[in-house]
Amino acid sequence: MAEKFTRHDPSRFIRAPRGTDLRAKSWQTEAPLRMLMNNLDPEVAERPEDLVVYGGTGRAARSWEAYDAIVRTLQTLEEDETLLVQSGKPVGVFRTNVWAPRVLIANSNLVGDWATWPEFRRLEAEGLMMYGQMTAGSWIYIGTQGILQGTYETFAAIADKRFNGSLAGTLTLTGGCGGMGGAQPLAVTLNGGTCLIVDVDESRLRRREAKRYLDEVATDLDAAVAKVLAAKAERRPLSVGVVGNAAEVFPEMLRRHQAGELTVDVVTDQTSAHDPLSYLPEGVAFEDWRAEAEADPVGFTKKAQASMARHVQAMVEFQDAGAEVFDYGNSIRDEARKGGCERAFEFPGFVPAYIRPLFCEGLGPFRWVALSGDPEDIRVTDEAIKELFPDNGHLHRWIDAAQEHVEYEGLPARICWLGYGERHRAGLLFNRLVAEGKVSAPIVIGRDHLDSGSVASPYRETEAMADGSDAIADWPLLNALTAASSGATWVSIHHGGGVGIGRSIHAGQVSVADGTDLAAAKLERLLTNDPGMGVIRHADAGYERAAEVAAERGIRIPMNEGRQS
Repeated sequence: MAEKFTRHDPSRFIRAPRGTDLRAKSWQTEAPLRMLMNNLDPEVAERPEDLVVYGGTGRAARSWEAYDAIVRTLQTLEEDETLLVQSGKPVGVFRTNVWAPRVLIANSNLVGDWATWPEFRRLEAEGLMMYGQMTAGSWIYIGTQGILQGTYETFAAIADKRFNGSLAGTLTLTGGCGGMGGAQPLAVTLNGGTCLIVDVDESRLRRREAKRYLDEVATDLDAAVAKVLAAKAERRPLSVGVVGNAAEVFPEMLRRHQAGELTVDVVTDQTSAHDPLSYLPEGVAFEDWRAEAEADPVGFTKKAQASMARHVQAMVEFQDAGAEVFDYGNSIRDEARKGGCERAFEFPGFVPAYIRPLFCEGLGPFRWVALSGDPEDIRVTDEAIKELFPDNGHLHRWIDAAQEHVEYEGLPARICWLGYGERHRAGLLFNRLVAEGKVSAPIVIGRDHLDSGSVASPYRETEAMADGSDAIADWPLLNALTAASSGATWVSIHHGGGVGIGRSIHAGQVSVADGTDLAAAKLERLLTNDPGMGVIRHADAGYERAAEVAAERGIRIPMNEGRQS
């Protein structure tokens, strides 16, 4: 039976504790406690008073009552107990063992025929579910930095494909400057390019400007265009955010492009299109957005989909005119199709276009957080990572760029892309740094749910798989089971993520390097097996490079062993 619950509380101010004093019984439970709180730090979360971390609706807990109960439970949890969290609500504690996860989380999961936005919203309104996005409801969001390197890698791949290795002298047009999309302007400029990013919410643009993810904000399109065109002509990196509706700005930029007034080289989008209620349609005033969406969600959805159709049609026509165009994983193509855009799927998603070769090697987003709150601990780990991988020039350039350009949001954190055979070495290194006192407190190690073997998402991570297995969700379930069996501190299985209800199943895992021998044993297993899932998933789908990696690095694939014999 659904209980009364509180979702909006403007009096709440949450900030994760710093230092070495524990509120819980061990670092293995202090870590999820601090990370949950860090997700709701005003520096990190979009609307912390509503428990919303990012993506418009992605929450860290179902209600403030549930949040308080989670905090109380983590403070009292024993080293051989496991807390179960069902869509943001703590529902039980069981005695397990020290290798078992301390927390198991399942968010937004619905049986197939019921996996629709209307059904989810009905259950959410009854207080029975919440939307967890990817790392909001799994307590490992680290602010915009968390997606930054993946975005950087994507634009680097575009530079290699089309522009001789650099985006210098190019203009990227994109939309959406929220918790995920806010990484785009800095990713473009780190690759040498010029970026014009559109958002209806000026406060999002100002927030990214304040954290140096965005260079400037303009409220007038002509002024913004003049600035980016000047920078483009000078081959000077610059990002400008313009306040506007992408459904209106993209067609206008297309008109100017077709008229020869300017040239747009790259086009993408990261508006919150996965949930039509989080996308502002043309003709609806910004200040009326939430009220209109709540008053008539069906009608609002149709308006949003119609606007997305115009938005995406412009993207298709940019591709016709020679621009590099791609979907950045927000499901806007399918929403635009529903809105009447017949050509919505004529441009690719970013994973098949640029990232899949990395996934075949188990490469993906490896992130870590200094539980001490001391930035010096991240500096120490940065230098240690560079020493651990002395020949990885790409990694060194990324770490150096992050140190110079990235401001921390909440607890100090870092991300880099590491693959199979690398992540466990990094985990063991961090554990040793803790044991030797070279960092002042344990290090949390996690990743995005967007990883090489953790997602079934036919409009994003598993789009256009070589064997047609795009929608097979066994893989993320196996990934979560493997993480739970390999020593993760907390494990999550979510539905929906960044593409929306009915469109994905994905899994996350987080571990804690606390300097103990037990942590070292867990980290070695977990951080070997987790990226290994990506290798075997892609080898199974027929990717030759993944099969080569498995053979080279000793990953057993029974069907291949049978062929060899």
